[in-house]
Amino acid sequence: MSLSERLIADFEAEAERTRKMLEAVPEESFSWKPHEKSFDLAALAGHVAEGPSWVHGMMEAELDFAAMPEEWKPFVPESKEALLAKFDEVAGGVKAALGGRDDAFMQETWTMKNGDTVMMQEPRHEAIRMIAVHHTIHHRGQLSVYLRLAGAPVPPTYGPTADFPDAMS
Repeated sequence: MSLSERLIADFEAEAERTRKMLEAVPEESFSWKPHEKSFDLAALAGHVAEGPSWVHGMMEAELDFAAMPEEWKPFVPESKEALLAKFDEVAGGVKAALGGRDDAFMQETWTMKNGDTVMMQEPRHEAIRMIAVHHTIHHRGQLSVYLRLAGAPVPPTYGPTADFPDAMS
């Protein structure tokens, strides 16, 4: 199995879990946040939904934040329908971006920087796994805490939760 095929399989397994978490986000609580310094629920859910789209920029040799368009704004959904549609679009785009990439391409060094400051330099496949998979898992975990604190049921990811004690995943 190629590196891109492994990444796709890993991403797709996590995408199922992520979509379940996004489905649990109550639209009526979009403006809720646990602390004044925190994202509100809509902004965090939008970040989880949009985050894996960075894979597209990772198909180039580098991503330079200093060169990003000034008008770019993070995705903040206005409805649950928009949240899920964005995630479905992004998830499909990850598979399309990675599909058919050979191991040599996936092993090339990829760089994330902000102007002259290098923030990350890793083999592309490792950077993709770190950002599109692990970074999403990290924020999905935050989202599960938001759901609990907002009084919404927390869906299972790798096993049961207090709300779904009989769930296996």
